[in-house]
Amino acid sequence: MLTVLGITGPIFLIIAIGYTAVRRGLLGGKDARALGVFVIDFALPALLFKALSQRSLGQLLNLDLLIAYTLGSLAVVALVIAIACLVQRRGLQAASLLAMGMSLSNSAFMGFPIAEQLIGPAASATLAVYVTVENLIMVPLLIGLAELGRKSGSHWALVIHGIVMRLLRNPLILSILAGVTCAALELQLPLPLSRVIDLLSGASAPVALFYIGCTLAGLSLKGLAGDIGLIVLGKLLLHPLAVFAMLSFLSFDDPTLKQAAIINASMPMATIYPLLAQKYGQEGLCAAALVATTVVSFFTINGLLWLTHAG
Repeated sequence: MLTVLGITGPIFLIIAIGYTAVRRGLLGGKDARALGVFVIDFALPALLFKALSQRSLGQLLNLDLLIAYTLGSLAVVALVIAIACLVQRRGLQAASLLAMGMSLSNSAFMGFPIAEQLIGPAASATLAVYVTVENLIMVPLLIGLAELGRKSGSHWALVIHGIVMRLLRNPLILSILAGVTCAALELQLPLPLSRVIDLLSGASAPVALFYIGCTLAGLSLKGLAGDIGLIVLGKLLLHPLAVFAMLSFLSFDDPTLKQAAIINASMPMATIYPLLAQKYGQEGLCAAALVATTVVSFFTINGLLWLTHAG
């Protein structure tokens, strides 16, 4: 158990430091947002580019892992939307936002730092898999469903066009495309530029964790306990179970990557969850769910690591 806490302890301590910094007034809301911009637009893209460009094309993405993780995430979306729409009689928009909270992991800010301690350098390659699934499949699908349920009057083709254009401007997606291109053409960056990439990528994990703490300090858990509890259970239990089921069904034969994928699915939802929900007026629920899930995840992640013999 001490080994497990040795893996997760530093993660949550850095989050706690960020939380304390905001609560004590050392940083303000604008400072935290600036940290988020740095991580999302600069540090993480540098990390992904480095991970992809330094591998051969055949090593870039583990297709078996990508397929299993995608199917597990899609199974959660299908089940949640079916229950929300058919049993609870909610609209497609509300159901899509619930499914979003249960199927999008915080792969970059929390999953990667933990995976890096579990499987070493291979963590950056698995991060590319999760980011690809989340940004190219899950986010477009869920935003598209929410837009369709919004009944805004926009033609479905305009909705899809808007989603595609947002993806093409996403620094994470652009870094994946650039990394794959360099790997395919066997291009090497000039040494000064390569050093810049190294420095930025090295800052991604600690700054991202600090940013999570800053974000949590400004959120509230008032009201909506039922929906919050549902999202917490779905994200921390249903999602990893679904990914585990798909990995087992497809006979995935790498135990280390299998463990890493299940643990990544057990992470809290992505920190952009409230931002994605803001357009639909549900940012309060989603922000509160983010806080609750992150707090509970301290116990569930440690428990999962202990059960899977992470040490």
